[in-house]
Amino acid sequence: MNKKCVYTSPLGKMLISCDEDGLTGIWFLNSKHFGSTLKGDEKEEDPPEDLKLIEAVKWLDMYFKGEIPKGYPRFSVKGTVFQKKVWKELLCIPYGSTATYGDIAKKIFKDKGRNAGARAVGSAVGRNPLSVMVPCHRVIGKDGSITGYAAGTEIKEQLLSLEKNGHLKDE
Repeated sequence: MNKKCVYTSPLGKMLISCDEDGLTGIWFLNSKHFGSTLKGDEKEEDPPEDLKLIEAVKWLDMYFKGEIPKGYPRFSVKGTVFQKKVWKELLCIPYGSTATYGDIAKKIFKDKGRNAGARAVGSAVGRNPLSVMVPCHRVIGKDGSITGYAAGTEIKEQLLSLEKNGHLKDE
């Protein structure tokens, strides 16, 4: 059975979902593509009882305290082969660092002899179903600008500030 719970972060409420194999989604409520991998048959747990949900809550608690969580709960994300490749690259961006869409495109398309694909990468980044945990917020524009984020650029700025300074902006 698929399960879900609501997590209250310092930046707003988030929904965490899982199936029998692992985490299927973490979204800020009202973000773009919210619930994109939900099947509609999830049982809500409050408080969470499923070990995968509990692990995700513990991971997020550490993260929002400014600590670097070790490892990840098991994932069970749905997406295209290309999207999964992009999401895997996001996990390679170190805590407190950033990369551009072009940087990721170069890594993904290197064996195809192409340096293009930043827009395709941007589309896949925007559909990342595991917000914060798979760090799509660490991807910025080629000029260093804070570009789109499914939950809004204000939240993206807060997440980057947390990783850079050990606390959220204006704390």
